[in-house]
Amino acid sequence: MRFALEAFFADVPAEQVDEAREFYAARAAGRGPASRAELMEVRAQRPAPRPADPPAVAETVEAAGVRVPVRILTPAGGPPRGVHLDVHGGGFYMDSAAHRDVRNRELADALQAAVVSVDYRLAPEHPWPAAPDDCEAAALWLVEEAEARFGTSRLTIGGTSAGATLAFATLLRLRDRDAVDRFTGAALEFGTYDLSARTPAGRRIADEYFLQAYVGHAEDRTVPDISPLYGVLDGLPPALLTVGGADVLLEDNLALAGRLSAAGNDVDLRVYPEAPHGFTAHPTALARTALGDAEAWLRDRIAPGAQQ
Repeated sequence: MRFALEAFFADVPAEQVDEAREFYAARAAGRGPASRAELMEVRAQRPAPRPADPPAVAETVEAAGVRVPVRILTPAGGPPRGVHLDVHGGGFYMDSAAHRDVRNRELADALQAAVVSVDYRLAPEHPWPAAPDDCEAAALWLVEEAEARFGTSRLTIGGTSAGATLAFATLLRLRDRDAVDRFTGAALEFGTYDLSARTPAGRRIADEYFLQAYVGHAEDRTVPDISPLYGVLDGLPPALLTVGGADVLLEDNLALAGRLSAAGNDVDLRVYPEAPHGFTAHPTALARTALGDAEAWLRDRIAPGAQQ
């Protein structure tokens, strides 16, 4: 058997790959805050989130003794077919659910589903396990209340970067509670699955401040609630792993896909050529294609056989 990265490349037009190559060649690579002082400065300079139309509804939900703010967007075209739990990215220490409102409005209408975005607590003010506690609470609330609140108990989950890590950790927690069966799919974009600096990809980010902010106090960073790559991975819902071919975390996404498959799960790995970390938020046709691919994948898990 020949094993080649190209075998996992998503089917995208050559002109989109060429455009992405040119876009990233002219774009300076970004970096995250390198200290608490830098983080506070970046947070202060972050523009206010753009409102969605129709807007999100903000409320606080509670499960397992944890209260957490969420933002809820329901589809404009009729009753929800399902509910998608969205976990925002930002290195565990930046951003908010509100910054995802515009994207989640698009997602709600594309999926004909309610989208619930969890506003989990951020490090360093609230280090691990605050964020996964909040995400678990939002997920458990949906398990308990989705049918009564939205008229459907069909659930999916997704996240980007740190949000993908938290979404996956949430699934492991739910599996261990025997509460994961309601979730029919997980769409995970370029997650950080090793925060222990033991894998090659993990070592590349070992000096990043977000690790110190989020898990600097943890004695063992290989616990699955921090680094899901080291978990027992059986009994999980189907997963879509989206990652760029130029992502610093590509290897960990490949490793997670292999471990999920070896554990008997349904896993769909899609690598987008020339794309770095965070590419789905960039203004390229390649990003739009990847987002559309994820929407189609989620639609099949929320309402199999339904037409857009």
